[in-house]
Amino acid sequence: MRIIPNIQHQPDAARSPIRVALVGAPNVGKSSLFQRLTGHYATVSNYPGTSVEVTCGHAHFDGAAVEVLDTPGLHGLLPSTDDERVSCRLLRDGQVDVVVHVVDAKNVTLQLPLTLQLLELGLPLVLALNLADEAERAGLRIAPDVLARRLGAAVVPMVAVEGRGVAALKQAVVAATAAPALVVPRYPNGVGVAIDTLRATLAGAYSVDPTALAALLLQGDVEVERLVASVEADGGRAARETAVRLASGFGAPAAYRVAVERQRVAEQLLRGVVTLVPDARSAAVDRLGRALSRPVLGIPALVAVLYLGLYLFVGRLGGGVVVNWLEFTVFERGVNPLLERLFAGIPWDVWRSLYVGPYGLLTLGLRYAVAIILPLVGAFFLFFSLLEDSGYLPRLALLLDRAFKRLGLSGRAVIPMVLGFACDTMATMVTRTLETKRERVLATVLLALAIPCSAQLGVILALLAGNPLAVTTWIVAVGGTFVLVGALGARLMPGDAPAFQMEIPPLRRPRLGNVLTKTVTRMQWYFLEVLPIFLLASVLLWAGDHTGVFDAVVRALAPVVGALGLPRETAQVFLLGFFRRDYGAAGLFDLSRHGLLDHVQVAVAAVTLTLFVPCIAQFMMMLRERGWRTAVGIAAFITPFAFGVGFVVHVVLRSIT
Repeated sequence: MRIIPNIQHQPDAARSPIRVALVGAPNVGKSSLFQRLTGHYATVSNYPGTSVEVTCGHAHFDGAAVEVLDTPGLHGLLPSTDDERVSCRLLRDGQVDVVVHVVDAKNVTLQLPLTLQLLELGLPLVLALNLADEAERAGLRIAPDVLARRLGAAVVPMVAVEGRGVAALKQAVVAATAAPALVVPRYPNGVGVAIDTLRATLAGAYSVDPTALAALLLQGDVEVERLVASVEADGGRAARETAVRLASGFGAPAAYRVAVERQRVAEQLLRGVVTLVPDARSAAVDRLGRALSRPVLGIPALVAVLYLGLYLFVGRLGGGVVVNWLEFTVFERGVNPLLERLFAGIPWDVWRSLYVGPYGLLTLGLRYAVAIILPLVGAFFLFFSLLEDSGYLPRLALLLDRAFKRLGLSGRAVIPMVLGFACDTMATMVTRTLETKRERVLATVLLALAIPCSAQLGVILALLAGNPLAVTTWIVAVGGTFVLVGALGARLMPGDAPAFQMEIPPLRRPRLGNVLTKTVTRMQWYFLEVLPIFLLASVLLWAGDHTGVFDAVVRALAPVVGALGLPRETAQVFLLGFFRRDYGAAGLFDLSRHGLLDHVQVAVAAVTLTLFVPCIAQFMMMLRERGWRTAVGIAAFITPFAFGVGFVVHVVLRSIT
């Protein structure tokens, strides 16, 4: 054993707040615990990749002011993805007073090695055994007091979504700030000796205990190498040379040797702590979960999910029944005539048309947002929340991993791809959870090109419903584009091949409260984001209409849409698409309802609009995540490609109909 002094970042009890970081692997319940501790909502999902930025909230633990940080998922202090680097920097730079390591109680054996790494930092630590109810149902019995004695840190069993154990965790956090020292096991087979030897070369002042930095330096962590070079008097030369010499003596990659010995120590610590009492029901659920990740059951289940969830629930119910009622019964028969009468007293046509008329703020912008987009978004987010809370999405990732490898992606990329059907902007941010730059860029291209967001998808499904030719064409064209561009990108884009690593949570019955909270919160977020843009677009269209700019742009686009066999009015739809994809889709919906498009034109327009340029919000996220060169290059590729595919669809359909 090695005794590490507890680094006290809060020497004076009068100082506040205590900064507490919730750390752990993806999908262990950090965000759910954050919500319980602070009362603030962070997206709580049953799949990895939700928290990709640090979320901050404030609370009081036994009278002490506390700042709680919900960090991105972390497998170890040697990061492999951008979101892991965020968490590692936060911890390594000593920006927290207490670390709460949240682990899935069912997988404590696999996640305890991270606990050992966190102990090496020398920061006060509390181990939260979350999902204790699921561990019990799986037949696992854990002795937290025994594990706490062996680790020298508090261990708190809990169920965050129910609030069980939260009070005990708060007490443990406050008590941890006064703990005198931490106990870190010494790793066998030369690894512990190598870490101690390398630690002795670090004489500089660091925010965390040098033991953790020595372990990372031994494994070749580039950021730690730079940190050591900036702190040590000799620029880190002695430490680098010692690390290279020690690593070369292992006979295997140092990262592998360190991981193996940590896992060995973790298993030793858990002997007599975790016992298994088999349970028939949990075994049956596990078998079902494994079956869903295999083609025999997984593919039929996926088809059923897409048909029942996307086509029937979102497309037919949300985009058909609800939209029809709002569009025709509420707005066309009630709201719009009332608005026309209210603004009839304005003597100037130009100002009256700003509020009511073809491009009016209320009759176009508000109507699109409320009557067409909001019900579709609500239906999709409800469906999506049920999926993610059930634990199905990680199994879908495992099912599609082999197919995605052919597209230059791993099964892990399924998460941002599926999330893209909710919001491509959010999904583009989540691509940072992918391990390689090549995979992140390729996923961004596919999201911008062939993954329609919930609002656009809902409108298009509602538009195509009842038109088998159009539905089939759209699926073949958009799906074929996804596969073609992914396959070409996998072959032409330089970089490392993707790897796949993901926690697979158990299947569970979705919690109604969690599902409804996520659905309502996402609808609020989306509506608050989309309504101002719709209103701004209406103003710009109104101004463009009265100044002639709008007609000029439409005239410029007319030959392009004409080549696709579409009427001139469709140019307006693509102009709307520059503001938001769903705005353009709503315009297409309007054209179809007024009988301006036949069944072939509907299919051509739907395909082209789906593949069209990303919305403004997504483009800004691409700029932020990938840089301006990549973002502009993606947009420059997508625009002509979309119209090219639309032209091919037009030629093929006209030749066979």
